[in-house]
Amino acid sequence: MRRLSEERTKLVLEKLKKYIGENIKNLIDRPDGMYCFREKKDRVYYVSEKILKLANTINPDNLVSLGICLGKFTKSGKFQLHITALHYLAPYAQHKLWVKSSAEQQFLYGHHVLKSGLGRITENTGQYQGVVVYSMNDVPLGFGVMAKSTLDCKNADPVATICFHQADIGEYLRSEDTLL
Repeated sequence: MRRLSEERTKLVLEKLKKYIGENIKNLIDRPDGMYCFREKKDRVYYVSEKILKLANTINPDNLVSLGICLGKFTKSGKFQLHITALHYLAPYAQHKLWVKSSAEQQFLYGHHVLKSGLGRITENTGQYQGVVVYSMNDVPLGFGVMAKSTLDCKNADPVATICFHQADIGEYLRSEDTLL
């Protein structure tokens, strides 16, 4: 496990800021201790410093993963969040979108959210803003990027895409081999 370079740290923080805004500091400086980001084989892990100190006693070749895998760097150098980050994004999300129960299954199969499936949305959500997608029972289902702003959603056709799918909890089944 190695520290992220300054350039890669900036990419990770920009992606997280898209979803949780200024709440990034709450991820790092938590009441239960300090947390940090580490990298291994282009995957970024979110780990407590206590566990990181204990992991330093293990041979790096024998260490498969450590902490929670937030995402990975693609071959083109961009950072992509994994669904494993949802548990840490949901409590701090600034913009939220709730889908109707009739649209939950479609979202969980990896489809975009249509206007007809929109239950409610946080006010003043802008276009291309990162949102956490919830069921009407306030269960986090995944996250995505808004295709239209809140104002544009009100006037959109029922079959218009309003949120682009990024990740959903159905990926635990569909992509279980590649999530680690």
